[in-house]
Amino acid sequence: MQNRPSWHRYFMEMALLASQRSTCLRRKVGAVLVRDNQILSTGYNGTPKNLSHCAEVGCLRDKHKVPSGQKHELCRGVHAEQNAIIQAGLNGSSTKNAVLYCTNQPCSICAKLIINAEIKTVIIADVYPDELAEQLLLEAGIELIQYNMETKELTRLI
Repeated sequence: MQNRPSWHRYFMEMALLASQRSTCLRRKVGAVLVRDNQILSTGYNGTPKNLSHCAEVGCLRDKHKVPSGQKHELCRGVHAEQNAIIQAGLNGSSTKNAVLYCTNQPCSICAKLIINAEIKTVIIADVYPDELAEQLLLEAGIELIQYNMETKELTRLI
């Protein structure tokens, strides 16, 4: 039998591939929503449809010297997790009990959307310091798991 990637590696690599479509100048993030090992939707961070990309008009957060992890609303971009949830809705796919694979840990705004979308598990490649996001996911009973691409190990964060 040939050496096939695990489901976790397969979906995380797809999230990494999606991140390459990002138009964000600060952080390229990709997300894949999955249920029963079937892809519901993908997303990456970037400006809303038909708006100028940050590469064309500059980064609002850089312009205002906003530190990473603060004032998420001061950004032209839509987060990868948000785009994946929106695309699932536009395509008529329920996100209930889905698993979200994301290259980075969700922020508090995305955590609230994940909770209301009834996503049950979030699997990330890299952590992102947002204590409120972790607290919200914990309180909602949503698993947050880190997948290490090198060791292929899963570590439950909450």
